[in-house]
Amino acid sequence: MARMLLLLWSLGPMLWQLYSSLRPNEALSGMGTGGWTLEHYRQLLQSDPPFLTTLLNSVVVGASSTALTLALAVPCAYALSRLGRRQARALTALVAAAAAFPAVLLFLALLELARDWHLANQLLALSLPYAGLCLPLAILLLTAAFADIPIELEEAALIEGMGLWQRLRWILLPLMAPAIASSGLLVFLFSWNEYPIALTWLSRSDLLTLAPAMARIAGSSVYTIPYGAFAAATVLGSAPLILLMLLFQRQIISGLTQGAIKG
Repeated sequence: MARMLLLLWSLGPMLWQLYSSLRPNEALSGMGTGGWTLEHYRQLLQSDPPFLTTLLNSVVVGASSTALTLALAVPCAYALSRLGRRQARALTALVAAAAAFPAVLLFLALLELARDWHLANQLLALSLPYAGLCLPLAILLLTAAFADIPIELEEAALIEGMGLWQRLRWILLPLMAPAIASSGLLVFLFSWNEYPIALTWLSRSDLLTLAPAMARIAGSSVYTIPYGAFAAATVLGSAPLILLMLLFQRQIISGLTQGAIKG
């Protein structure tokens, strides 16, 4: 019974959004009873540009940001985990300070960067600030995962004649797969939900990602709040993330719990 209540508590907001997306606005605002409708989804899918284009833009930005972040974080984390204790402690403190730095203070600098380097209205360019903001946290997570791998395992591979890249490719990266998956998911979630940078770097409606596109959803008048359309956009925007979690749930759970139990 307790598990069922916890499950309902966790799924409650999503179930409410699904319910709201299938009800007419009159019923949601208390001005009528109404029945069930798919009108909100039809409006989103037939909008200009279609909402599916927005989801595709978010997937492209999220995938490119995740790939760039992991490509930089994995070698950095490996090097950090193999340094001497004093050097590693000092560098880890710097990385932790960078991870804790409030990103909002960088907003104007990133805006100037986009203007000077002509990065506005370029979808893949968003991966640059996103990777920069996510990189410190990814390095910290992967450094801890690398530290959990016994150094004797790598030493045995070194005796067998394996070079650095061979050790990474055939030994370390397969063992690091859960930690890489969980770190990549955090980067993807940040890229998927990020709003102010995407809002200022992208002005073309066909290039908008999910968050700024949802902010542009409007009602039939300035006095109307499109509750149903917002709910439908929330459901459609959450569907890829739910699918991603279902596909990689084993790796993600393993990565999040890695190192929790020590022998």
